[in-house]
Amino acid sequence: MKLFVVIAFTFWISAGLAAAQSSSSDEGAHVLALDNSWNRALETKDTKALDMLLADTFVSVDVDGSIETKREFLASLKAPDYQAPAQAVTEQSKVDVYGDSAVVVGVFRTQSTHKGKAVTRRERFVDTWVNINRTWRCVASVAVLIPAK
Repeated sequence: MKLFVVIAFTFWISAGLAAAQSSSSDEGAHVLALDNSWNRALETKDTKALDMLLADTFVSVDVDGSIETKREFLASLKAPDYQAPAQAVTEQSKVDVYGDSAVVVGVFRTQSTHKGKAVTRRERFVDTWVNINRTWRCVASVAVLIPAK
């Protein structure tokens, strides 16, 4: 009888862990989709979409070490001299979910034109997402330039 209780308990714990991992995996896939939608919003200068993706307290640390708030970041995309990238792609990314927080680490590539010349830029990024009132929002983003080879 004790063996049966131990086996039943072990099965119950294993089923609970599997369900939690599946839920975490689903949340991770959702966060990755949101992170990738950021790319489309950059390409189309869709500040309304970005406004929904970014928390009001959002902070961005750019490759030059400068810091922008959400308001400043969105305003920079509306500036007359802002040139949207022709292509913005996440080459690789990985997400880890920690309850109501998620961290996405990856490589982001943009292709654009500057003074008639094609420019490709790659960055390693870390985006931190938090589930606020059942909505995932990015609260922080850090980018590091990957030098061209």
